[in-house]
Amino acid sequence: MPNKHDTLLNKYLATLNDAQRQSIGTINADHFCADEFNANECAQLVNKGKKRATCSLKIGYDKENVPLPKQSDLTIVLDWSQNPVCIIKTHKVETKPFKEIDAEFAALEGEGDGSFEWWQKEHTHFFSEYAKEISVSFNEDSEIVLEYFEKVFPIE
Repeated sequence: MPNKHDTLLNKYLATLNDAQRQSIGTINADHFCADEFNANECAQLVNKGKKRATCSLKIGYDKENVPLPKQSDLTIVLDWSQNPVCIIKTHKVETKPFKEIDAEFAALEGEGDGSFEWWQKEHTHFFSEYAKEISVSFNEDSEIVLEYFEKVFPIE
């Protein structure tokens, strides 16, 4: 992890007691989305507390042999240039078919115009393109990993 990521993480860890530090799951650093504009936009939405959830195509984890996120994981949210913006803690993870995702979850994602219709359209496009990249298909029955989180640092 680059030094600037460690600096933010260490500042956060210094605010915790031993039991809180021991309860932390995996720690990683990553940006949202697959392009600069959206990565930077999502980082700011998270930092402002407007984005409190994200989702991913489950088969992507399977094909890349990456473990699913889990409760108590920490993520250092990065902008596209890999600068740390804030830290989030996952508090819930569930998997469900795309067709079962509801407006409440879409609102927690905090993106676009906030409507469920916008969310469905954009995520259908995003997941369809990603599925092509990893040589799979995407449809309304495709399993989606829903990750719910809270911003834990810095608190403003």
